[in-house]
This record gives sequence, structure tokens and C-alpha cells, in this order.
Amino acid sequence: MAQASARNIDEFPQGWWRYFPALDSLRKYNGHVARADLLAGLSVAAVAVPQAVAYALVAGVPAEYGLYTAVVMTAIGAFFASSRQLINGPTNAISIAVLSATAMIPLMEDKVNAVLVLALMIGVLQVIIAVLRIGDLTRYISHSVVVGFTAGASVLLVMDQLKNLLGLSYKGDVHEPFVMRFWHSMTQGGTVDPSTLAVGLASIALVVGFRKMKKALNWKLFPELLVTVIGVSWVTWWIHQGSISVVGHIPAKLPSFHIPLFDKGLLKDLAPSALAIGTLGLLEAIAMSKSIATTTRQQLDLNQICLSEGLANVGAGLFKGIPGSGSITRSAINVQAGARTQWSGIFSAGAVALIVVLFAPYAQFIPKACLAGILILTGLRLIDPKALRYHLRASKFDAGIVLATAFSAVFISIEFCVLIGVFLSFLLAVPRAGRMLLSEFTVTKDRVIAERMPDDPECSRILIFGLEGEMFFSSATTLEEHFRTIERRLTGNTKVLVLRLKRARNPDAVCLHLLSDLVQRTEDRGIQVILCGVNDDLHEMMQRTGADLLRAEVFREQKVRYSSTMMAVKRAYEIVGNDLCAHCPRRQGQMQDEGYYFMV
Repeated sequence: MAQASARNIDEFPQGWWRYFPALDSLRKYNGHVARADLLAGLSVAAVAVPQAVAYALVAGVPAEYGLYTAVVMTAIGAFFASSRQLINGPTNAISIAVLSATAMIPLMEDKVNAVLVLALMIGVLQVIIAVLRIGDLTRYISHSVVVGFTAGASVLLVMDQLKNLLGLSYKGDVHEPFVMRFWHSMTQGGTVDPSTLAVGLASIALVVGFRKMKKALNWKLFPELLVTVIGVSWVTWWIHQGSISVVGHIPAKLPSFHIPLFDKGLLKDLAPSALAIGTLGLLEAIAMSKSIATTTRQQLDLNQICLSEGLANVGAGLFKGIPGSGSITRSAINVQAGARTQWSGIFSAGAVALIVVLFAPYAQFIPKACLAGILILTGLRLIDPKALRYHLRASKFDAGIVLATAFSAVFISIEFCVLIGVFLSFLLAVPRAGRMLLSEFTVTKDRVIAERMPDDPECSRILIFGLEGEMFFSSATTLEEHFRTIERRLTGNTKVLVLRLKRARNPDAVCLHLLSDLVQRTEDRGIQVILCGVNDDLHEMMQRTGADLLRAEVFREQKVRYSSTMMAVKRAYEIVGNDLCAHCPRRQGQMQDEGYYFMV
């Protein structure tokens, strides 16, 4: 009975339930799933607390605003999220963007008000996108924008936290570019404080050491960040009481409803940042949701994701939180901990709220250098060399987007980099946008490889499909749907999947990655994949990126039309051998080993 309920949990919500996914999951809940969600939620909370405090300081607001975000945004985002394991809340990339957007506001009270207004503006924008059902337009924004932005934001995060690690004072004009402010802080911020630097380096060493220990002992849920913060805070308070800068007082209370102050000037100043950060937040959340869906094989509603992100940001703006999005780190921990539904996120929010009420007074002793060390380590880890190499080598389009976005983030502004990345994506996507079609073929008793008609008998050993259209990121969602169709046709009796790519044009990194995932999942099921009609561009990209497509047997495009398809089908019958299906012409003695014709 429990197993049946668990299967129902994985079904996509129907009707009005699709707008309230958490309630739909609750209809199918049982004790086994609840225990899994509770354990995952507690594991996420252990990481969320130190991250929330750190990201609030990155955004330039008091620490409690990050904790409030980890309560309100995480709960609302989980309640409405289409993805069952996505965890929303403060993130390093969004916090860096918020810092940049409000850098010119000197007074803390005004800055906090601006951050709350910014959260509301971002949330309203995302809700409008969802209501108008234009969330699907995000498919036209290349994932290279997210890769480039993440690289640029990670560099900015490291640069921003170096002064806290070294014990330097902030210097520079708020109207200057970020790079100039960093330079002035490094050259005019005073001398390095050895005690502060020691605390920061010790924090980095502890986190790295704990992670190696966790990997060696297979302690997947060990909260290394929380343990490091608690340990370093206690030792610092005991040895250097009062001599090292700390986070300061955090009230032991939950966030209260609060409407920030609006004025036309503030709304006008924040509008470009709200557009950029709102777009970035959706891209982050959708990218993370798709990554989770690849692992869990769940169906997603992109417009529902936009709605959940928007409502979560509106909630943050009304309950003293900062803008946020889907967290890569906490979502990954949620999946690893075995979360089954959205309620793991709600449990996480509840656990953080309990920690705030019971232990907030102790958080005032956390050294800023400790958080700086953790943030610098986080920034360095988020620069993913593998992803950068993949996108830089995939195509000139992907490389151009990554470089333009990353460099503009560092040298111009974080908001501008997102807008220019989105603009270039649309500009380059329009000429290449097209439909991606899926066709199925069969081998007839007359030795003809023809498009399969509904009345044709179905071979249970060999499946042959063909893709036609632009293998560009704007077709990624359609391509995912086609791949799901193919995987639904695969059974325990299937031995070979032949995929004809002769008419699949202009491949990019996103679609190549989807194709690679299909090959890997199919091979993992013990089914041999054969790719035929592979043109020079696709084959070269496969070699440059080291994609798992190389696990498949590949028949390159030939000068003689259809010849690679015929070679692939011959190879498929060689693999099957004598294990033929009931409808196979070879079983009936009607087909020889050689001689196939192709009919369009």
C-alpha cells in the first residue's frame, strides 16, 4: 500500500491541483514519505542557517533578514513549486546582485527599505509572467547566460569578501564600479589583521577538511557549515573576546508583516535591477528544477515555477526578507537526503524558524571573517570549470554568451550582464528558432525502412526514431518532450534504440546535454543506443565537450543518402541476433542479411 502511494506522489498534478502542488502531494501522503521529507528538511535547515546569515551580509543588510528569507520564501516557494525538491531562499548570486542594485544608498535604514521594495518588485514581475503564461519564453534564453553570470558573480563574491577575510575597512565611492571599489578597499583599507585572517583561513580549512571526511566516511548529511560556524564562533569568543568583528545582535523572534515605503524615485531607480534580478531568479530556479527533474524524472510546469518564485519574493518583501531564488546547494542536499515532495521545503522553513526563536541570541558571536571564509570557498566552488569548458567549446554562440555575460558582470554591473545575456539570447535565437519533429520508423517485410504507420506491427526489440529541426536551446523543451516519448516506448524487451540525426541541425550545448542524458539513461537500462546520420558539426562538438554520446555507437553522415541509417539498422539486427520479436521479417524468413531500402 505504501509503495502504491509513493508512486502516486510522483504523478503530475491534474486540474486545479496543478496550481497547489504541495496540497496535491498531501492527498497522496503516507508515513514513509513524511519521514523522508522531515529528514531532508532538517538536513537542509542545517545548511540554510549559516548560508542565510552569510547571504544577508553579502546583500548589505542585517543577518536576521537572511534568516527571515529562509523561513518565509522557502515555505511559500515550496508550497507552490512545480518541482518537488526545489528549495528557494537567499542565494549568493542574487545577494550579489542586490548589493549592486542598492550600493548607492548610504543609510542602512534606507537600504533595508530599498531591498524590501526590490523583493516586491521582483515578485510582482514574476507573478505577471506566470499569469500571462509567458514563462515558456525562458526556453529562448540560453543556459549559457546562467553559466556566465554564475562565473562573474562568483568572482564578485570572492572580491567582496576579501576585505572581511583580511580585516580591512571598506573604501571607495558608492558611485564607482565594483572593481574600483574593490581596488580602493585593498589599497586604502588599512593593514591586514592577523587574528581576523587566521579565523577566516581556519574556517576554510575546517570546511574543506570536514567535506573530505564526509566523503571518505560517506556521511552525506553531515552539516559541515553549521559545525564550522559553531566551532569557530565558540573558539573565537573564548580566545579573542571583543577583538574580532562579529555579526552582532539577531532578535529571537519571527518576521512580522511589514509594508515598505514606496516612492516614484525609488521605483524608477530599482526598475532595471528588478527586471534583471527577476529574470535571473527565474533562470536559476528553472535550471535547477530541470536538473532535479533529470534525476527524478518528474514533469515540470514552467509557468507554475514562475508563479512560485514570484509569490515567494512577494512574501519575502512583506515579511522582512531579501530577494532570492532556487538554491543550488540546498536543493542538491534536499535531493541527496531523499526528499519526496514539496513538504521537505516547508519542514526546512519550520526548522529554521524554530532555530531563530531558540538560538538567535547566540548567532551574534559569529565572526564575520568565518562567514567570509565560507563565502569565498562557496564562490570558488561555484566557478564550475567543467561547465565553462563545455559551453566555451560547444559553439561560438555559447562561448560568446558566456564571455559577454561574465566579463560584463565583473567590469560593468551585475544587472547589465543579465540583460545583455538575455538580449543576445533572443537576438541569436530568433533566426535559428524552429520546430523539432520526432518520427518513428520500422523495417517492413519488404526490406524497406519506412515511417511507421499506426497499423504497423510494433517491434519489441528495436526502436528507430528520427529527429528533424533545430537542435538549439529554444527547442530544448520540445526535445525533452520527445525524449520522454521515446523513453515511454522502451520496455524490458527492447535491445536497441536507433536515433537518426541526419536532419537535426545547428546543435548547441543545451540540446547536446539533453541528448547525452538520454543516451546515458538508456544505456543504464541495458539498451544499446546507435546514433546515425551524425553530421560533422555534431560529431566535432561531441568530441570537444567529451559528451556521454560517445558511449553510443555512432554512424557518421555519408555522401550516399540514407546509407548511415541502413548501416545502423543492420548493426541493430546484429546486436539482437536470434532474439527476434514475433513480427520480425527475419523470423519469417522474409529478409536477408543484406539489402535495405529507405523510403521517406
